[in-house]
Amino acid sequence: MIIYIVKAGDTLSKIASSYRIPISEIIKTNELPNPNELAIGQALVIPSEGVFHTVKAGEYLWKIAQQYGTTIQIILDYNQITNPEMIYPGLVIYIPDSINHRIQTGETLWQIAQKYGVTLQNLIKANNITNPNLVYPGTILIIPHKPKPPLSVNGYIYFYGENGVSIVQKDGEYLTYLSPFAYLIKEDGSLESIYDVPLIQAAIAQGVTPMMSITNFTATTKGENLAHVVLSSPQIVERLLTDIINIMKEKGYMGLNVDFENVLPVDREAYNNFLELAVTRLHAEGFFVSTAVAPKTTGEQRGLLYEAHDYEAHGRIVDFVILMTYEWGWRKGPPQAISPLNQIKRVLDYAITVIPREKIYFGFQIYARDWLLPHLQGQEAETFSVQEAVLRAVRNGADIQYDSLTQSPFYRYTDEQGRDHEVWFEDARSAQAKFDTVKDYNLAGISYWALGYPFPQNWALLQDNFHIQK
Repeated sequence: MIIYIVKAGDTLSKIASSYRIPISEIIKTNELPNPNELAIGQALVIPSEGVFHTVKAGEYLWKIAQQYGTTIQIILDYNQITNPEMIYPGLVIYIPDSINHRIQTGETLWQIAQKYGVTLQNLIKANNITNPNLVYPGTILIIPHKPKPPLSVNGYIYFYGENGVSIVQKDGEYLTYLSPFAYLIKEDGSLESIYDVPLIQAAIAQGVTPMMSITNFTATTKGENLAHVVLSSPQIVERLLTDIINIMKEKGYMGLNVDFENVLPVDREAYNNFLELAVTRLHAEGFFVSTAVAPKTTGEQRGLLYEAHDYEAHGRIVDFVILMTYEWGWRKGPPQAISPLNQIKRVLDYAITVIPREKIYFGFQIYARDWLLPHLQGQEAETFSVQEAVLRAVRNGADIQYDSLTQSPFYRYTDEQGRDHEVWFEDARSAQAKFDTVKDYNLAGISYWALGYPFPQNWALLQDNFHIQK
């Protein structure tokens, strides 16, 4: 996949022509509602498996072929060039997504495999080599693609009924787990039910593992006192775990996600003890247990959101941990990147010191926010999809900018009432930056908050970067 940034004067027809692919492929991959409307600075995913090279003054085909590890003949064939001498500065040529290597004197197949990060067996297989000892200098080898790293993907969802089912049917192929959000605990340890059966059935039909989610907070209550009441009573904890197990068996859940937030600092050990007991009981029943934790950068970080989330204990006790690495750009706070990568990396730098990497899931928000300017305390930003963010930029003639520090796109515009706005969202560039970070830190998974906000570029790039585990 190639990420292209729209420039002044661009049209979709011009872009498609330059990449030698049908317009329909760009429209489909990006789910563009109107191909004639593009915003300057908009990121487009181009579904091409190769790269494009613009010929510079003094360049020859042999030099370009050598640069990309391919052959002159391959370049001639793909670009329908009949005369290799007839290339000129400014000519755009397509280099197919294959790497070739010309064997040098003294090189062995093992050395070549090591150089490109592939296995010797795959190198031999890709080139139909029957005798590895009979390869000669000058022979051109095809270098097989590196396998995509495996990745587990969770998707939280709080849309129910037909709407929720359609979302799962559309996005299910990209998911390992589906987490309907959420069962709210009560003071007596019972749980408020949710209409999740259709979602569970849709998930199973897509080969997605349903994961039960429980929480202590709502949109209007922090839940700290509720958590204290429950965690302080062994009898209430036992009832809660019994109810959880019964619901999981009844509805077909295969694992549990515990998202207790704003837990009082004094309840830190009680929360850890609850997780120990939960894992003991649920593992005995064949279920897995995960948690969601606030984005901490140190073990001593102060604040109601952080102190009771003991990263080291969670990493030791549960099967995996979801880092909620989003919401810096909070809906009631001032405008800023919602998931700034520079801040996320600070969280990861701490997390990997106390939680095994194979248990860490990178939290990824897939929505946009629009703040009124100037921001007033308590004023709430509007939340909507990435697709709507791009449409809003087009409607208002806004140029999309990209902040290199946070790796986040944003823009400003003035509405019909003369009010100024600032919008932060995600795009193909920011998604790819996050996927690269997951690879760099060798993490186990990604967890999306939340399904139901259309972001087609994300799914195309996710599939291009990883082998999604089922």
